[in-house]
Amino acid sequence: MPEPASYLAVTDLRSRTLTAAELTAALPRPELDVEAAAVAVRPVVEDVAARGADAVLDASERFDGVRPEHLRVPQAELQRALEELDPAIRAALEESADRVRRVDAAQGRPTESVEVVPGGTVSQRWVPVRRVGLYVPGGRAVLPSSVVMNVVPAQVAGVEQIVLASPPQKEFGGLPHPTILAACALLGVTEVIAAGGAQAIALLAHGADDLGAGVPLEPVDLITGPGNVYVVAAKRLVRGRVGIDAEAGPTEIAILADATADPAYVAADLISQAEHDPLAASVLVTDDDQLPAAVEAELATQVPRALHHERIAEALRGEQSGVVLVDDLDQGLAVVDAYGAEHLEIQTADAAAVAARVTNAGAVFVGPHSPVSLGDYAAGSNHVLPTGGSSRFNGGLGVQTFLRGIHVVQYDRDALATARDAATALADAEGLPAHGTAIDIRFD
Repeated sequence: MPEPASYLAVTDLRSRTLTAAELTAALPRPELDVEAAAVAVRPVVEDVAARGADAVLDASERFDGVRPEHLRVPQAELQRALEELDPAIRAALEESADRVRRVDAAQGRPTESVEVVPGGTVSQRWVPVRRVGLYVPGGRAVLPSSVVMNVVPAQVAGVEQIVLASPPQKEFGGLPHPTILAACALLGVTEVIAAGGAQAIALLAHGADDLGAGVPLEPVDLITGPGNVYVVAAKRLVRGRVGIDAEAGPTEIAILADATADPAYVAADLISQAEHDPLAASVLVTDDDQLPAAVEAELATQVPRALHHERIAEALRGEQSGVVLVDDLDQGLAVVDAYGAEHLEIQTADAAAVAARVTNAGAVFVGPHSPVSLGDYAAGSNHVLPTGGSSRFNGGLGVQTFLRGIHVVQYDRDALATARDAATALADAEGLPAHGTAIDIRFD
């Protein structure tokens, strides 16, 4: 009988000196063609902008196989979903929300005031976005945890109006999944839209004159939440009309491990992210020659036992997953910083010290008892995180996502006098003398 194919391809970077660009290019990555997806969804987005609710219903019938009776979910359905929710799931959602809320409570931004000169101050006020649209997918998995991760930081930030969109489900009569509805009701979200994909993003961005029964839907100011490549493409198309949190791609995990790592833990954590999607990325970075074989042996045992073993195997064997061999932990840190993983686990000796040296990651999970799946549900951290290496310039969803900093400038006449020479000289240097005149006139 032939040996079963291994799950993880190996990239050997030992004894190689690479530039930052070469290192980034050498690492496993999924192919995510957002531009091609944008071409595909542009007609949908433009149709929703032009025809509103009718275009959303037509798209739902085409893509989701159901034409919802109500785009805006009736309050009675939200309440019914909560009443019928499994008590154990309700308790878990309450615990998750409580932990996220406790972490988010520390992220508030007080007004900061600086006296630049006597009589001259610049303050920064942090003001919440007025109205936000939160997107919760409904594809391969039901994700009530994403309701928690989107809603709670918005509430803590003080957002006045929250509208949540999630795809209609044929098996539930055109309503979003009841667990999603129950999570919304539990958290006090009353404006829920039965729409998914690009049409949901377009609806949130453009609004609708009549969502049904003569009731309009006001556009939002900011859209957050994960989704597939078509959701990402739609967010790219409406960006500028509204704000977006990020262009999130397939989920990913990188594990930096040495000889102290338990191969069973490493394999289980790689599997946990591969479970999401065939495009999910699972990457092991290690300086230990023996660990890859031990992890492969664990994968051979654990993957066949998993509920979604076919999906997991496809993700692990995809070009976006693999093992990266390095000379030592210094090179390993360079690799994980170049990769900029959405989720990064540190399973090494003195893991906290190693983790403190990481500069690019959406979230870092330190030590053998901090698996990524803890962060997905009940750590108190947020699981809406930057993907595709975008952690180099972007952070995860949090209270700050929903806040805007506004500078408030207040100078008296004497304080203005101290800045007059510098301001008028720079105005002249830039060829904008009227700027200087607007200052001089207050003294002449």
